[in-house]
This record gives sequence, structure tokens and C-alpha cells, in this order.
Amino acid sequence: MVLSRLTHGLSAKTLASRYSLEPYLISKITNMAFEELTSLPNICGAIDGTLVKIHSLPAEIDPSTYHCRHGFPAVNVQLVADHKKIFWDVCVKAPGGFDDTTHLRDSLLYNRLMTGDITWDKVMNVRGQNVRPYIVGDLGYPLLSFLLNPFTWGRTGTPAQNEFDDALLKGRKVVEEAIGLLKGRWKILQDLNVSLNHAPQTIVACCVLHNLCQIAREPEPELWKEPEESGPVPRVLESEKSFHYFGQNVRQALADDLYQRLSR
Repeated sequence: MVLSRLTHGLSAKTLASRYSLEPYLISKITNMAFEELTSLPNICGAIDGTLVKIHSLPAEIDPSTYHCRHGFPAVNVQLVADHKKIFWDVCVKAPGGFDDTTHLRDSLLYNRLMTGDITWDKVMNVRGQNVRPYIVGDLGYPLLSFLLNPFTWGRTGTPAQNEFDDALLKGRKVVEEAIGLLKGRWKILQDLNVSLNHAPQTIVACCVLHNLCQIAREPEPELWKEPEESGPVPRVLESEKSFHYFGQNVRQALADDLYQRLSR
């Protein structure tokens, strides 16, 4: 019953009729099934955000904070995926009116990386720079030592920078495709018809089920297509300046090293 609801996005009322139960029991059973599911390990990968449309908002909630740039009420979901399109970090804390950087800075992942609570074992030297594992994101995220973004939006940098941007794009496509699979598999995320209080655990539950499908190598459904996005590069906070400076050096070293290897 729970899988049917998440897969097809059926309302509690529809399922109540099908299973001869009261609608409130459908919601209760769905929530009980995933109450232990919270978050996923914070390790490096590709990061992106996605907007999950909310079917309805409580009357006491200010709708303006939840209305996203596409014109509908939503919650913002931050996801980090590995090369197998498995999510290793999920954060559901921001209303749809918040941008990806604001959500990032409010996440546990960001806090742990900024404070050094996460320690990386594998360190490699690239052109004199100590490069630890890092997350890749688009230009909607700030450039930091642990989060590298492209040099430019449209290949307007140096040849080395353009090669780096192309390579980074391949990495970012992993999380974009993972999000497409997530919403393609669990259609409830295309129009979330649960209460706002239960939205986070429903979203995380779908992410965990998505991971199980990827690990089991289940057939992949047609990708849900996300709207194209672009916008200004976020400003760097005072507390981030040392991370930003180191990120600039690491990114340039990686770009120069990649270009040299490709030019041989």
C-alpha cells in the first residue's frame, strides 16, 4: 500500500477506498513505515537541489516563502549522489522560495565540512596543491575548498578552464540523473499530497527506496525532466573566504593538470 502511494502519487482518500480503510489510517501507516528513516551519510559526490511541489499548505503558513521561482508552492531538497546515482546525503529544510546556497548553508553537511567535523583520508598532490575529496556543483553554489563549481556558465574561460568545466559537467550529470530517476520512480514527489509536517520523511523515504533500487540494479524508469536553471553566482561570506581562496587554487590546479594531460 505504501509503495503504491509513493510510486503512483495516489491520495490517501483513493487508497482508503481501495483498501476499505479510513483515510487517516492510510497516512498513519505511511508515516509509521518510514519514521526511522532520517538521513544518509555525508560523503563527497555531486550536489544539486530540486523543488518538490506541495499539494497544499496549512492555512497558518505564509505561502510566499514556499512559492518557488516556477510559481508553485514547494519544498527545496538538497541531494548529494555518488557515481552510481546513489544518494549519500539528503537535506529537506528549506521552503521553495529559498535558493540552493541558502539551503546549503543551513545544512548539517555544510556545517560539518566548515568545522572540519568530516575528515578526509585520501589526499593527493596536484601541482603543489593538497586536494582532498570534494563535492561538485553548479554555479548556484559558492566555490569552496570542499565544493567546486565551474569557472563559467558557457565555456568562456581559458582552454584549461573550459576542459575542467566539461569534466565537472559529467560529474554533475550524475546527481541530475539521480534526481530524474527519483521523481520518475516515485511519482508522489511530482505533486506531494501529504501534510507539510510529513513532507521531509516522505521525501527521505523515497530517497532510501531509490537507493535500494539502484543497489539492486532495478530497471531505470524514464527520467523526470527538471526545468532549466540559471542565475547569479552567490556571494562569498566572510566566514567562507579562506575556503573560497583555497578552492580557487585547487580548481585552477586541477584545470591546468587536466589540460596538460589532454594536450599530450
